[in-house]
Amino acid sequence: MDRIRILPLPTAYRPDQFFRHYRATRNLIRAEIDKADYVAFSIGGLTGDWGSVGAWQAHMAGRPFAIWTDRVESEVTRRTASSNPLWHRRIRARLEHRPMWEWEKFIIRRAALGLFHGKETYETYAPYCRQPQLVHDIHIKASEHLPPEALKAKVVAANNGPLKIVYTGRASAMKGPQDWVEVLETLAKRQVDFQATWLGDGPDLADMRARVANAGLESHVTFTGFVNDRAAVFDHLRQAHIFLFCHKTPESPRCLIEALVSGTPIVGYSSAYPEDLISTHGGGQLVSLNNVAALSETVQSIAGDRLLLGDMMARALRDGEGYTDDAVFQHRCEIIKKYL
Repeated sequence: MDRIRILPLPTAYRPDQFFRHYRATRNLIRAEIDKADYVAFSIGGLTGDWGSVGAWQAHMAGRPFAIWTDRVESEVTRRTASSNPLWHRRIRARLEHRPMWEWEKFIIRRAALGLFHGKETYETYAPYCRQPQLVHDIHIKASEHLPPEALKAKVVAANNGPLKIVYTGRASAMKGPQDWVEVLETLAKRQVDFQATWLGDGPDLADMRARVANAGLESHVTFTGFVNDRAAVFDHLRQAHIFLFCHKTPESPRCLIEALVSGTPIVGYSSAYPEDLISTHGGGQLVSLNNVAALSETVQSIAGDRLLLGDMMARALRDGEGYTDDAVFQHRCEIIKKYL
């Protein structure tokens, strides 16, 4: 740790804050670039995105640099613009997402190396990067992977009883929480026995709770709110039969990998990222984006076929092999040393 220095930068996402702090922060970043052996930045946004400012300063200094990102920020901004409760933020998002996209491409074209977390971001940005690389950014120890003997017990336990459904993440529009609840409403109408848990807080949580209460599903659905205990989160993932997700934006959420290493199949909307995660062994089932009816049918089918469910659990754990923090960061270090 004596070789590491952490320099806090000002929060400046509002344009007035950004321009007020720009000169001093730019100079600080430039000074650090001159001291560094390797230069890499996390980018994502427009005003207040100090990573992009740093990337531009490195380019101006003639230093090869890497950029890293785990989602297509401009597209996330576009798709979630209408869901913001504040009218001025909705307007700002509609105005900013196009220049944000152009700025992302501008920076990526000048990077010597692109580190794109997940297939979603890789496929979007790779055409604009001279050296694109698919990477992952996870913090999972090998000891946190479900042991084989525990998988056997999990498969046996899943033969009977209600289908156990889980999701871990923020209750916000980009995660599709209303679609998630609608799937549960459909299952209840079809008399599918289930128990569902959403771990996480967020602006849509109150609406989700109200909708569940109106549907009379309070005995079937649990909202824990934010859970700070990492072990408790993994315990929920290990106990669950499926990980139900309704992600609506191009991102690479780590919760899907956390589910796989817990022997829990991922079931949700298809996109490049989850498709890639289960492409080898098939540890999940995916449907087209926003197709709540198809997703409900899929979950109902899994609930009625416990042999299939047990097989999917084993496949999920196999798809999760190799996803450890040591492995993914060693991979990234070697790429940085090779290309920078």
